[in-house]
Amino acid sequence: MIPPFPWPATVTEAKPVQERLARQVRLVPLRGEPATVAGVDAAFTADGRIVAAVALFAFPSLALIETAHAVMTVDFPYVPGYLSFREAPALMAALGKLPRLPDLLIVDGQGIAHPRRLGIASFLGVILGVPAIGSAKSRLVGEYGEPAPERGAWSPLVDRGEMVGAVLRTRSRVRPLFVSPGHLITLPEAIDLILRCAVRYRLPEPQRTADALAGEAKRELVLLQNPTPTPMPK
Repeated sequence: MIPPFPWPATVTEAKPVQERLARQVRLVPLRGEPATVAGVDAAFTADGRIVAAVALFAFPSLALIETAHAVMTVDFPYVPGYLSFREAPALMAALGKLPRLPDLLIVDGQGIAHPRRLGIASFLGVILGVPAIGSAKSRLVGEYGEPAPERGAWSPLVDRGEMVGAVLRTRSRVRPLFVSPGHLITLPEAIDLILRCAVRYRLPEPQRTADALAGEAKRELVLLQNPTPTPMPK
């Protein structure tokens, strides 16, 4: 289900890979409405591991179907602009635990709103061949005007003259999200689907659940490594 991928070990090795994948990004209309949507997110531990989580939902009902997570050692160095090479192996391992790939990925991170137009959502979308949306809590690149305060309002995110995403208000008078198409989806479709998945909170439900799962798995991992000492009897 998950294709093998030759992971580079250095930025020198990663640069041509990133350039090749960026050329394969296709922002085209969806073939149809997705029946399943998965949110993916990751958390890092202090000892150099990554905990990746996936939450699979039915769509449009947003009923939770299944969750999974994976823990890996981080081998790629921390270099801004190349963070996908740190996160993607574990995210793909978590997705590989699902019975099948989702029809749509919502990734906590960027799509094409990236210096070289290959954020983590584009990265995963191209490798896995699935539509993907980047839904980030903060901006990586681009300029924008503040959207109106009502839910559904958005303003263009523009980088070097190109509209790479939208600054989208998913709840009235709450900080917006930075939404960018990743692969096999258009920006208007990405905006619509993020709003349809963000029914109660700022974050879309699949992304919010994956975020919580990654945090919970990280806490459990830390507790296993550092158990609370049993008090000695007095």
